Amino acid sequence: MVHIGPDYPADPGILGRTAELSRIEVLLGAVDGTGPQVLVLVGEPGAGKSTLVDWTAEQGRARGLRPLRVRGSEGEAGLGLSGVHQLLHPLLPGDTLPAHQREALDRAFGMTSAHHEATLDQMSLCIGVLALIGDAATRQPLLLLVDDVQWLDLGSVDVLGFLARRLEGKPVVMLLAAREEGVPARFDRDFPQVTVGPLSRAAAGLLLDAQPNPPRGRARTQILQQAAGNPLALIELPRALARGRTGTGQDGGAALPLTARLENLFAADLPGLPEPTRQALLLVAAAGTGQLADLLRAAASLDVVEALDPAERVGLVRIEDGQVLLRHPLVRSAVYQAASFAERRQAHLALAAALAGEPDRRAWHLAAAATGQDADVADALAESAERARARGGYAAAAAALERAAGLTPAPHLRARRLLMAAQAAMFAGHPQWVGEISGRVGDLTEDSRLRAEASLLGGWALGVTLRHEEALALLLGVAEATAASVPDLALGTLGTAATSVYNSGTPFHRAELRRIGALLDDAGNPAALAWSQAVIDPHRQRARLLGLLKDALAAMSQDSLADLTALGGTTWILDETEQAVRILGRTMDVIRRAGSAGTNATVTQALALALFESGSWTAAQDAADEAFWTATEAGADNVTLGSCVLQATLRALRGDHATARTQALEAVRGVDLRRSLSLQVRHRHALGMAAFVAGDHADAYEQLRATFTRDFRPAPVHYHASVYYLGDLAAAAVRAGRREDARTVVEAVEHSLEPDRSPRLAAVLHRAAALLSDTEDAERHFRAALADPATDCWPFEKALTHLDFGEWLRRQRRSAEARPHLGAALECFQRLDARPWTDRTAAELRAAGAPTAVPTTTRAAGELTAQERQIAELAAQGLTNRDIAARLYLSPRTVGYHLHKIFPKLGIRSRAQLRDALEQNPPQ
Repeated sequence: MVHIGPDYPADPGILGRTAELSRIEVLLGAVDGTGPQVLVLVGEPGAGKSTLVDWTAEQGRARGLRPLRVRGSEGEAGLGLSGVHQLLHPLLPGDTLPAHQREALDRAFGMTSAHHEATLDQMSLCIGVLALIGDAATRQPLLLLVDDVQWLDLGSVDVLGFLARRLEGKPVVMLLAAREEGVPARFDRDFPQVTVGPLSRAAAGLLLDAQPNPPRGRARTQILQQAAGNPLALIELPRALARGRTGTGQDGGAALPLTARLENLFAADLPGLPEPTRQALLLVAAAGTGQLADLLRAAASLDVVEALDPAERVGLVRIEDGQVLLRHPLVRSAVYQAASFAERRQAHLALAAALAGEPDRRAWHLAAAATGQDADVADALAESAERARARGGYAAAAAALERAAGLTPAPHLRARRLLMAAQAAMFAGHPQWVGEISGRVGDLTEDSRLRAEASLLGGWALGVTLRHEEALALLLGVAEATAASVPDLALGTLGTAATSVYNSGTPFHRAELRRIGALLDDAGNPAALAWSQAVIDPHRQRARLLGLLKDALAAMSQDSLADLTALGGTTWILDETEQAVRILGRTMDVIRRAGSAGTNATVTQALALALFESGSWTAAQDAADEAFWTATEAGADNVTLGSCVLQATLRALRGDHATARTQALEAVRGVDLRRSLSLQVRHRHALGMAAFVAGDHADAYEQLRATFTRDFRPAPVHYHASVYYLGDLAAAAVRAGRREDARTVVEAVEHSLEPDRSPRLAAVLHRAAALLSDTEDAERHFRAALADPATDCWPFEKALTHLDFGEWLRRQRRSAEARPHLGAALECFQRLDARPWTDRTAAELRAAGAPTAVPTTTRAAGELTAQERQIAELAAQGLTNRDIAARLYLSPRTVGYHLHKIFPKLGIRSRAQLRDALEQNPPQ
């Protein structure tokens, strides 16, 4: 007998799932860190995902893992963090954690959470959950099982997504199961997936024949056809046949979708049950949680346990440990949909009365029972949203406010609550949801301010999803319409629009930004003014733009997310890169304190770019990884693609050209990059550098040449980003025999720029000119490119110039002069782990007469992870495990676990040996 659902033991002889079981075996084996530690099962309802989850739990126990389980519930989907609370309940309260982490968990899950005035930010909660899991895993490896992910509340999905991306180095594996159409964006593309598809006809036949009353003849053929390989249907349809029903649409109507047919099958059992049983089942379905105590309070006049006995006898439910467990989630759907609205309403009202001490759940039941707009229920939901927001549950707050708006009689207040819901959805990191909610505000109010704020949110949502043209049509329209009446809002809107203007790169939108900006008074928002003006043309009127930046920095609030974001972008676009790193780092601190996940992706991406340009490649890689995951969760396609392109560029520069090329190509598959010229040229640069490293200089030149137009007088495809690739274009041109064409590009760009350039841009132009110049001019340009000490801020670009100049000097038989330049280049390339350039420079040094070849930096096979190195370095400084734990937001037990792994990797036996071992194994 093959059972479906977590409430029955899984049969070890599960039919037709050899491939799926094999993948799960691999997952369980990865608890020691030897492979991916997360696996997602997807399939249609009834495919047997829950059976596989059950089997995994049994196998995990047999291997010594401790299973922790959660199953999503439609009834709790609106309750913030209810899912993750169910998962973590056996581990709470986490007495061994540091005090601040225990406090974060208590505020999120404890009874005292509502009494805290300060907002619990999402990052603190996520770090607390990660620490709790890590601490428990040091005692026994953990198996996290998450079933029916599609019905988890969004806050829990966010936390689980954060956790899933940070399991490396911990003896923890995670298995998730979701319906095909219900896989959250956090898990949709970026973790291994196994599709639990239909059984083969042979396996379906075996399963059908294993039923108590297996059908024969034509009935067997009909059931195999109707079930279409769905295991649950193969189990349920023979039962229907035994009762005289085949489930084949006896009413003569059109065939229903398979899932609807299955739900109808479950509902078909209800008419034969006693009325009290149907009432009790409806309470179970409406409650969602299955807590027997809730049901007893809600039905004081009904003996719930006795009433449910007939349902338990026919296998619809099972009562154990104070819970009423449905055989399958589809049972709940079937029971609920089979009832009339009046019956459902009565059940929700009874539950609301029973939950007087739980205002959040009570509010949702009252909302489900509402027959129309209801100010009191709307107010209760709005209060629930505020409590959720205080716990950092922005997704739950958005859901509650959206429902509250639907119940609010007053149109103006309804519009305001929708606007608040859109803002909460933005902070939760769901741009598509923001766009959907904000688009409804305008139909409810004539208040110009509310309509403009809603359009601003809608424009933001469009901008982060690569729909720049639509975003700018909305944002620039709002800015122009409010320029005279609400200038502060207009200027803030222009600041938001400027980001999409930059990404789109089109001359028309830059001209519109300039025209509308001229309608506004310069006073009021110096940061937005500096950013919007710098975006228009960062390579012209540099002195004026730096003056605007100086004024904005003087007026900047250190805790204003809007100011910090705008000025982080301004400093970056004006090549004040070191200052950009500082400001964007500060911005990230503010975001994490506020729990504002929605704005995290774009800022992290900007920080990653600034770190990359400043030569902090390892930090840039980490930031790009974080930006990618955050953007993937948020649906921020612009950042998702951009972070992939940056990752591909880093891979290419470090020598992994094949992976870099694949990653760059896969990142933009199916995307029209003409909508985002900034991404288009960065993508071309990544492909060009991958080809250059691979030795395909002709392709490298063509890719880099595509960052400029093919006009008679070539121009940058993207007005800002393209010009920084001129040096690489020239280097590829020399090796591909395309000097003349490249010289045309460089001279055209040189002619179009004003003399007042940033030190970085001036150095790039001099390097390009040197590489393409005749002998008598090359040295002058090389020396000019290296002359300004300010170019030290861009170490990789300067090292390339040192290398190019050193090679040129050696070819001029000036080896003694070449060696210092080559040595400076080699030192930088080794620090950055830019292996292709390290090898090339070392070869040049040997040819220039260096005493010995300088060894390139390599990493041991058992290299430390970033977190392990951080722990090792702190331990080498003499910090105790408890000190390290407090600094890194870990538990002391987790620190000890990591040190236990670090010692054999470094070949040492004690903490006293750490300092010397780390010096012998330098980081990248």
